[in-house]
Amino acid sequence: MYYNKFDIIEAHYAFYVDYHSGQWSDFYVRQCKIRKYFRPSMVWEGYESLTDNGKDIYNQLIVKNEHIWSSDQEIDHDF
Repeated sequence: MYYNKFDIIEAHYAFYVDYHSGQWSDFYVRQCKIRKYFRPSMVWEGYESLTDNGKDIYNQLIVKNEHIWSSDQEIDHDF
């Protein structure tokens, strides 16, 4: 993994879109803040549109935030 601003922003945006728990959640607020300077194109497909580096960042966000999901929820790591 290397630090590329675009990959970081795009991976965080995709993560927050996929894992927010409603309009008033912290992840939704973060997604909205990112939308002030990042607008995905019409053909953007979230995780599938990320570079390999972006996918690594996204996957690390999942691992970092696993503690927030209850054990009843299933997290799909096989994107």
